[in-house]
Amino acid sequence: MGALTGLLYGALAVFLGGWYVGKWNGNFSLLLFILSVVTLAFWLAERFHFAPQRQRAAANLDRQDGARREKLALQGISKVDSNLAESKEAVLAQPWWLDWTAGLFPVILAVFLLRSFLYEPFKIPSSSMLPTLLVGDLILVNKFHYGVRLPVLNKKVIDNHDPQRGDVMVFRYPRDTSIDYIKRVVGVPGDEISYTNQRLSLNGELVAVEQKPPPGFYDEESQRYFNEFSERLGEVRHGILVNPNNQPFYGGADERVGFPFRENCRYLPDAVTCKVPAGHYFMMGDNRDNSQDSRFWGFVPDQNIVGKAFFVWMNFGNFKRIGSFQ
Repeated sequence: MGALTGLLYGALAVFLGGWYVGKWNGNFSLLLFILSVVTLAFWLAERFHFAPQRQRAAANLDRQDGARREKLALQGISKVDSNLAESKEAVLAQPWWLDWTAGLFPVILAVFLLRSFLYEPFKIPSSSMLPTLLVGDLILVNKFHYGVRLPVLNKKVIDNHDPQRGDVMVFRYPRDTSIDYIKRVVGVPGDEISYTNQRLSLNGELVAVEQKPPPGFYDEESQRYFNEFSERLGEVRHGILVNPNNQPFYGGADERVGFPFRENCRYLPDAVTCKVPAGHYFMMGDNRDNSQDSRFWGFVPDQNIVGKAFFVWMNFGNFKRIGSFQ
């Protein structure tokens, strides 16, 4: 059993190491579920088999020690040296492989339930959400805000709030659901979204935008200033970055790359217009000229939603980043 436990933890180390260096994507919900099941099996084995077995062995030591003392007493020997306490302690001690499996089951289960139904941590990997979120921000995502979903399957079983325009949302990338993306909700079902000449329109009306005073947003990673604007989506006012010299090109590629409800979108070289279908959402990054989002790969279905991002809990390069955001 010790060898089996070592093999399990070796496989876990390889999996986490490969994920860390980018060799593969990690489905941590599935990983935690498997760990919960495996450690539960060890916990049950410890509770109903191994622990009783050790207790029986300790009781047997008591009986043997008692029999020895009685035998010596018949011979007139009343003072007997004994290391019974140490022997029982050694017999009752939990082996390391049970300590690292059955002993960790309550902790792993608590983490699995917390991460599945309440809050899940994420790390911002790219600059697509500048200036709202920086590369390296560690954020919390509210898993129940949009409804309670079964872990691993991600199937909604209890409704809660619907996504609203302006929400920052984590979701499974439609083209590869093993990858989590974070973008801002720009369009909800029934909306017509148009992004023309770097201006966003919602249902035929330009979204209100104000340019912030120079020098703009300073990105420490690239050591450059960017034009920063304030945009209002629904009840949310948030920052966006727009670079007039780096306008995205939409013509041509859209004809070669399909996605569900592709017929709801019209493309021009400098514009894209989409009608959001029922049960789907149109997502965009706040760094408008440096974001792969719904303009390029289509709509996000409701079943891909992970949760609502709302709080930066750590940035090891800048502690001032800690706090809530819009």
